This record gives sequence, C-alpha cells and structure tokens, in this order.
Amino acid sequence: MDLEQLRQLVAVDEAGTMSGAAQRAHITQPSLSRSMQRLEADLGCELFDRTRNSARLNEAGRIAVERARDVLAAEQHMRDALDEHARKKRTLRVAAVAPAPVWNLTARTVERFPGTILAPEVLPDAEVERRLFDRTADLAIMRKPIALPNCECIPLMTENLFVSVPAAHPLAMRKHVSFADLAGETFLVLDGIGFWKDVYEQGIPDVHSIVQRDREVFTQLVDSSDMLCFTTDAPQNSNHARGRVEVPLSDADAHVTFYLVALKEATPRVSELLRWVRGTA
Repeated sequence: MDLEQLRQLVAVDEAGTMSGAAQRAHITQPSLSRSMQRLEADLGCELFDRTRNSARLNEAGRIAVERARDVLAAEQHMRDALDEHARKKRTLRVAAVAPAPVWNLTARTVERFPGTILAPEVLPDAEVERRLFDRTADLAIMRKPIALPNCECIPLMTENLFVSVPAAHPLAMRKHVSFADLAGETFLVLDGIGFWKDVYEQGIPDVHSIVQRDREVFTQLVDSSDMLCFTTDAPQNSNHARGRVEVPLSDADAHVTFYLVALKEATPRVSELLRWVRGTA
C-alpha cells in the first residue's frame, strides 16, 4: 500500500466511477483497476462490489476512503510543517530604523544569497537595539555604530534628505535649504518612513504634516498637488516627480549613515551575509 493508491481510492469516491477516477488520476481505467486490486490484497479485504460493467465502493471501501483521507491529510500536514521549518531556516529577521537600508540590504542579499528571505520591521531606535540583544532579530540596522566585543558592526549605506518642491516654489532656486527655512510649511508625508519623521518634526518649527498610508495615492498626490514633500537619494525612495525640484537639506541630521549589526554568536548564515556586505561596501 502506498500514498498514490490512497489518492486513487479517494478519487474513485469523489468521481463516483472507475472511469471518472482514472481521468482524474491521469491513468487508464485498467491500470486503476489493477492498482485497486493490489490495495485490496494489501488490506486483506474487498473494497468494491463488482459487477461485469461496474465497481462501486462497499461498506469496507467507504471506511477505507475515510481513513485514506486522514492519512493524506496527515501527509500534507507533515509537508507543511517541514516547509515551514525550511522557510524559517532561510529567514533572517531584520529590525531597522528606516526602510531604505532594508531595501539596500535586500538587494545585496538577493544577489548573493537568493534562497534567503529577509523579514524586516521598521522600529524606533531603542526597540531595534532591544530586538538585537534579546535575540528576536538576527540583524539590526541602526543610525549609530555599536562598539561592543560581542557585536559585529559594519557601515551599510548613507542616506541624505531632500525637500521636493514645485518648480515655481521660491525654494526651488536654492542650492540647499535648512530645516529653519521650512518653518510653518505643510508637508505631504508617506507613512512608515521610520526615524525620518522624528527628524523633520523636531527640526522644522511649526511644521504641519498630512500623512498618507497608501504609497500609490501618495505618489499621485505628489504628482498632482503643489504640496511639499520629502525624498532621499535612496533609489527606491526618490520620487523624481515631474515639475518638481529636489533641494538638499544642509542640516547634519539630514545626512545619516546606517550600520548593519549582528551578535558575534549569530548563525553561520548571518555571519556569511555580514562578510559579503563588508566586502561590497
């Protein structure tokens, strides 16, 4: 008895006839009949009431079908559990202070470790650090280096903040602006930008924000309105909207270097990834 025979038995029950089940199983009817005869021999009982032109499940056959479904369901549960185990082994949990360095790390990971899955979460600085040290994150992306003997820390990327203004806006002619120059302005802001929201809210006096959670709607509003917004020089984060000018911000807080951090006792997969990133920095 094998699993394929059990699948064929269930197919007979669902199709109602041997010919219908053979079509479902993509085999000939004589082959299916012989397979069911071998199954009966293995089980030591007849599962069908046969006539010259038909074979229908009897009471024993219906019991066998019910148990076959249980066995096949258990097999699927086992496969699902093993798939989940394999997925977890390939998954690295990443706690990050902003989305752009996650995109950067993902691009590098896909290039070198195509089977690895990154599971990122953008969190406040303190929470990112906590996740690293309580081992609920395999990797941390921070705004400051960590010089501890139990940590590996390497620069990942630098991101610079710009203000995106309509071409007719007075600031469009400036080579750069400061947070103070933007006092009282209203900004269209995409939700989920991490620590950058705190940076501009703390740096710009009397700033007003209109937060949009949907990236597509946000992009449409940027293209169709004269509201100011922020962008950076991270490729995936830049809007480059038509009719707009991106003016760099001169404040120190508008320029951030991100660091990739892991515990030295991390898994070999994490250590290999850090070595790869260090070598491509």
